[in-house]
Amino acid sequence: MPTVVVDVMPKAELLDPQGKAVHGALSRLGHSSIEGVRVGKRFEITVDEVTDQVLADVKTVAEDILSNSVIEDVVSVREADAK
Repeated sequence: MPTVVVDVMPKAELLDPQGKAVHGALSRLGHSSIEGVRVGKRFEITVDEVTDQVLADVKTVAEDILSNSVIEDVVSVREADAK
């Protein structure tokens, strides 16, 4: 069955304590060339078929239910790459 992927990230203007913690850990492990890390969420939604209407419906669900619009942005809604 096809899969639609939804990526949700914290709004750029907000602090990301989880991303800051990961960045600090990477720095301590010697990965000093990494400038920053932001941590988000990825949802994989199985559908019968991927159509423009299905993508629009999933986008609505993502904006209304899967994300908190006060602190997060839905950054992409797309069909998963074939494996």
